[in-house]
Amino acid sequence: MKTVEIGSLHLESGAVLPEVTLAYEETGNLQGPVILACHALTGDQYAAGDWWEGLIGSGKAVDTARFHVIAFNALGGCHGSTGPLSVNPATGEPYRAAFPAITIRDMVRAEQQALQVMGIHHVAAVLGGSLGGMRALEWGHLFPETVELIVPMAVTPALSAYGIAFNQIGISAIETDPLYAGGNYASSASLKGLGVARMAGMVTYRSEKLFTERFGRGHNGDSFDVESYLDYQGQKLAARFDANSYIVLLKAMNTHDVTEAKIETEIFALSFTNDLLYPSTTMSDWLKKQPDATHELVETIYGHDGFLTDFSQWGHLIAGKLGALHRVGESLRA
Repeated sequence: MKTVEIGSLHLESGAVLPEVTLAYEETGNLQGPVILACHALTGDQYAAGDWWEGLIGSGKAVDTARFHVIAFNALGGCHGSTGPLSVNPATGEPYRAAFPAITIRDMVRAEQQALQVMGIHHVAAVLGGSLGGMRALEWGHLFPETVELIVPMAVTPALSAYGIAFNQIGISAIETDPLYAGGNYASSASLKGLGVARMAGMVTYRSEKLFTERFGRGHNGDSFDVESYLDYQGQKLAARFDANSYIVLLKAMNTHDVTEAKIETEIFALSFTNDLLYPSTTMSDWLKKQPDATHELVETIYGHDGFLTDFSQWGHLIAGKLGALHRVGESLRA
């Protein structure tokens, strides 16, 4: 696992987070233009070999023969970056629930500091979906002089009341689990509340049509097929993700709001049909107010999770846009 130390980070809250580390993956042409890939809520830095394997690679939409692709584990995460599992230098103990509240802007500022440390001062494009799309928007907002293009997917300029409501269900499910113990649980895998939070999320990530076609009223003798599916997804997440990180990231998503921002960086946004959390109309209305923005609506039964699948339906849109970048032939590492 690769990591970069960025020193102290001044948070939007006014607090200072000391000795910050970001874990990252880099792949592709290390002398080529830099593409930053931003993961969603429960993702990690392993974009090329995992959650965006269908999008990133040699000859794929994000062509690693041409581009230097970097993905960070977000600040507050649990896959090597500073987060609730990290040791607080002031106490010598893990932060756990005492990890400070962070925002999407804090995450992006941490990533910008990390790139500076790595000697990278220009980014050809920032791509991300959902929470990653929030980060892409903030990259364009905060650092227009650094980024040539942002590609926010499955996201809107602010998280809606509907999205905040589902986040609150997830947070409450975790915090009211007796084994949560105020954030001092033995292991996330033991928390049924984290599994329930994941179930609530899964209902919003996929469309009603997909649930109906895939599960219907199928029954295995003990439970409905959809119940077994949700149970499995809940247990799977609890086994690999830290509950305190899940809460920190949900609360950070609640802060997302660039509604009043004028983003000078070029925007190429993708929305997906049947996305319950981030309606395409909300995004299109906002994009009309931006100086340089294009919007594509991708037809998919997968709903919000469309940005993680069905690459054959929209990957060519990304490839075409990246191919048109003005500096595509330059090395952008200073």
